Amino acid sequence: MTNETRDRRCPLRVVVSASERSRIEERAQAAGLSVSAYLRTAGLCHPIRSSFDHAAVVELAKVNGDQGRLGGLLKLWLADRPGIGAPELDVRLLLDRIAELQGRLAEIAGRI
Repeated sequence: MTNETRDRRCPLRVVVSASERSRIEERAQAAGLSVSAYLRTAGLCHPIRSSFDHAAVVELAKVNGDQGRLGGLLKLWLADRPGIGAPELDVRLLLDRIAELQGRLAEIAGRI
């Protein structure tokens, strides 16, 4: 976009139906933009990036589920079966995997 100052006395009029207006307003909101900014961005053929990345949210849910399962396994080994859990090496490997998943969660969240 440009840093050019916009003159509020020079609006562009666009005639739309009620359903078109509703769809435009919904898309602008989904992109985190005002209707004006959304139409300006679309009209100038700039990419409109949604403020809600569905693919990233699905990926976050999967990684979060993996982390939950690993946490459950760790709890089983350490709390529910004290003294008969798992070998120390297995616990350390599990903790390393949990740390990897935490890094993955942070990386995905940084993209959103």
